[in-house]
Amino acid sequence: MSMSIVADEPLIEQLISIRRHLHANPELSHEEFATTEAIRGWLREADIRITEYPLRTGVVAEVGGLRGGPIVAVRADIDALPVQEETGLPFASTVPGKMHACGHDFHTAAALGAALLLKRRERELKGTVRFLFQPAEEKAKGALQVIASGALEGVQAIFGLHNKPDLPVGTIGIKAGPIMAAADGFVVEVKGRGSHAALPEAGVDPIVASAHIITALQSIVSRNVGALDGAVVSVTRLNSGTAWNVIAEEAVFDGTLRTFDTAVRAKVRERFEQIVTGVGAALGAKAAVRWLEGPPAVVNDAEWAEWSAGKAKSIGLTVVEPAPSPAGEDFSFYLQRVPGVFYFLGTSGPQEWHHPAFDVDERALPIGASFFASLAVDALSRLAESTVAEEGRP
Repeated sequence: MSMSIVADEPLIEQLISIRRHLHANPELSHEEFATTEAIRGWLREADIRITEYPLRTGVVAEVGGLRGGPIVAVRADIDALPVQEETGLPFASTVPGKMHACGHDFHTAAALGAALLLKRRERELKGTVRFLFQPAEEKAKGALQVIASGALEGVQAIFGLHNKPDLPVGTIGIKAGPIMAAADGFVVEVKGRGSHAALPEAGVDPIVASAHIITALQSIVSRNVGALDGAVVSVTRLNSGTAWNVIAEEAVFDGTLRTFDTAVRAKVRERFEQIVTGVGAALGAKAAVRWLEGPPAVVNDAEWAEWSAGKAKSIGLTVVEPAPSPAGEDFSFYLQRVPGVFYFLGTSGPQEWHHPAFDVDERALPIGASFFASLAVDALSRLAESTVAEEGRP
């Protein structure tokens, strides 16, 4: 049951219409109520069965399974960002301060396209394709909610995509191992002792202590992480003080850590805490870290990645091995439980993710839908054949 890039113009126009509707009506994480109802509506129109799980937002649907067999999952995220759109598109966001600036509208339309393609050939499927239209990816909470709902139960392989603006349409990035980073946040509180600014010796300046801590933190990557391992330590905000002639009691700074390896992640966090408390104490301040636990790194299964690359080539896509992205993705939680692949689909975008002028080239939509469908079909066949072979062993 081979598949190729869809050339069905009415279907392509439908997918573009779906994507543009979603783009014009963005909803933030945990608020995707209208988005959820719209997806349900499109699924019902195609007579695709919706399976009910205890989710406030998001949709789970299935195609196939008419004769039993294995289950594979396709995941698309559905939430938007708190960004004011500056694209000037005729279908730009109608909601002030909210925008699909990461392309989740594109991901959702591509997954719906795959569902529509597979519905046409449902009786030929050697198992079930479960579609996870997941909420709250931008908060890194949605995948865990889907898992807690039970929607991942029985799934033997899972596939997800992210648009990639710097890859041209027709190109796909697939690699084994880490492809996106673990994304941890931190908040550091530095407590000093206030005084008159003209009498600094009477107090403990939390701003000076923070400055030394922040400078020392920059040594973590250069002196504690190997040259072939990736890590980022970024301080993005520092707040302290209320007046020009007062040394403050406290300073607070926050930011993010990005790593690709579990051991490196643990080491960076350990060294981070040592520097915060040690440098703070050396300057007479009390400093402590509060971690904002993010998703782990997205680590593709090596065997499924190699297999997926071959499938991409077979339908005419140009396959490249992309550099891992330091951005985070909660698809990682699925891959901790089920083998699978997260890939980058070229969309020839004018700007990177989260930019106010972010957009995708819609010629990539039928490619995304077709590749999702092709992976699902062939993965079911592969798993079904593997089951038969296992059962035939003495």
